[in-house]
Amino acid sequence: MTIEVVLLGTGSPVPDRDRAGAATLVRAGGHTLLLDAGRGVCMRLAAAGVLPVMLDAVLLTHLHSDHICDLNDVLTTQWVMSAAPTPLRIFGPSRTAEVVAGMHAMLRPDVEFRLAHHADLTWEPQTEVVEVTTGTVLDDDGVRVVAAATDHRPVEPTLAYRVECDGRSVVLAGDTVPCAGLDELCRGADVYVQTVLRDDLVRQVAMPRFQDTIDYHSTVAQAAQTAARGGVRTLVLTHQVPTPAPGSAEEWIALAREHFDGEIVFGDDLVSISV
Repeated sequence: MTIEVVLLGTGSPVPDRDRAGAATLVRAGGHTLLLDAGRGVCMRLAAAGVLPVMLDAVLLTHLHSDHICDLNDVLTTQWVMSAAPTPLRIFGPSRTAEVVAGMHAMLRPDVEFRLAHHADLTWEPQTEVVEVTTGTVLDDDGVRVVAAATDHRPVEPTLAYRVECDGRSVVLAGDTVPCAGLDELCRGADVYVQTVLRDDLVRQVAMPRFQDTIDYHSTVAQAAQTAARGGVRTLVLTHQVPTPAPGSAEEWIALAREHFDGEIVFGDDLVSISV
């Protein structure tokens, strides 16, 4: 039984015509999981053959806007496509319930309009929010999801997740610098998906606000070093900062290759990796 990872969105917070916002799909043992819900996530889900109504759970790494800005679209679409009341399960760090409650409030006029118009839609959107610290998040039908704390301070807490199924494992990290929690999750993993930053390019932009991003993202080298320490088989570079120039994938891979001799995948939207 394989685990499939699909990079739904690999873009940075700066809008790009070819890259949706941060989001990753995982199919494992009959379960369909969405990690983060950045810009354009429902369109990319559809391109991967998945609709929000087919999701078993949403896993949030942290509450930065570029990782959750289209969660409301996932929620609304899941609601209007459901044949019966079906809570959308959302796992995330502390304050996730606060964010989801805000989305429900924001959607209130839309919900009232739809209930007034559709006689067969007799229930409101439902969510089941679980605020996660560390440890096992989900253990169901041979699929296990484990969370560990990461380091994206001053954003905290933040999480990474390890999905295990039939002896295979995939680690999904959001925005973080190297840390003990990430090392723990990566140990022996088949695939490690990591947000990465090119500090050499970021330093060329004369904007302190942009250069600040170096403080709390893994560089390509750091991600590769984490992969090497963990003995992972495949490193996947995603959510790249800054947005990569066309044709520059080999540059990014070469930087990682200096520290990691396993397989390296440069992430574009809808790239798929199976183990």
